[in-house]
Amino acid sequence: MATIKNSVRLMGNVGMDPDVRTFDNNRKMVRLSIATNESYKNDKGEKITDTQWHNIVFWGTQATMAENYLKKGDAVIIEGKLASRNYNDKDDVKRYVTEVVVNEFVKISSKE
Repeated sequence: MATIKNSVRLMGNVGMDPDVRTFDNNRKMVRLSIATNESYKNDKGEKITDTQWHNIVFWGTQATMAENYLKKGDAVIIEGKLASRNYNDKDDVKRYVTEVVVNEFVKISSKE
């Protein structure tokens, strides 16, 4: 049970092409977002789709793989952990971000 303390699994669609950054020590990071959809019927019987957006971060080998194989529209399953951080924006306002740091991912398909 120790391995599931901070574990996230999501299946969704990539919402943007990977944003790749390489640091001085040649360590690579990739950021992207994925959308997960949940559908249900409301009281009137109308189908409602609720879309949630998730910030995703890849490091190292996973980042290289994401850069080479993922693009906007791809269906993907990711497994990772939640990480929270904060920063001050250009107007010196403190911002808070929660991201999923990927351990593994599987590309399911592409939207052509």
